[in-house]
Amino acid sequence: MGALTQGFRGFAGYMRGLMGADAYQKYLEHFTSSGHEGPAMTEREFWRDRMDRQDTNPQGRCC
Repeated sequence: MGALTQGFRGFAGYMRGLMGADAYQKYLEHFTSSGHEGPAMTEREFWRDRMDRQDTNPQGRCC
């Protein structure tokens, strides 16, 4: 049962990465490792900024 659970978690993590659901976590990791000054964007601010940038600069998206 442990191997099955671990396999499912690995697959779920892969799908989150594929769909971009882990983008905010990656942003926070980059923000802290890069030594930026000031506070990081909130999750809401991050997604709004990301969507605004995609709308103004569309690239290879299906929709």
